[in-house]
Amino acid sequence: MEATICSRVALSPNPLLHQPKPGDKYALQKQCSSRSNFTTMPIAGVGKGGSVLDKPVIERTTPGRESEFDLRKSKKMSPPYRVLLHNDNYNKREYVVQVLMKVIPGMTLDNAVNIMQEAHYNGLAVVIICDQVNAEEHCMQLRGNGLLSSIEPASGGC
Repeated sequence: MEATICSRVALSPNPLLHQPKPGDKYALQKQCSSRSNFTTMPIAGVGKGGSVLDKPVIERTTPGRESEFDLRKSKKMSPPYRVLLHNDNYNKREYVVQVLMKVIPGMTLDNAVNIMQEAHYNGLAVVIICDQVNAEEHCMQLRGNGLLSSIEPASGGC
């Protein structure tokens, strides 16, 4: 079934002259055919009574099952931790730089040198700030390669 929609307004000053006859289902198309612009569009349910819209589907969670939004909301970010490198008198500076670049993902040569020098001159340097699980892993890897390291909670966030 199709309905025709006119894209222009009737130019006649008296719209009562162009009234369609009752029961004429092509009246709108006849009325528009005399004009230059009209569009034919398929329409479902044209006729008596129209059609009924479907009821929208609302997702409801069953008891014991949380929605994705609830899971994201309930998940809390773990507090950040600092991985600290301590100065030692046993390892060469070049070795410390190599271990830092091997253990810490994305560590550049420049950053590794700066961290090594800070630990050498100040006795302590922050290697990385991350969540507790990763901080413990990095600390254990540094220790496994012979470097002195520890972790502590980072105040003020990342």
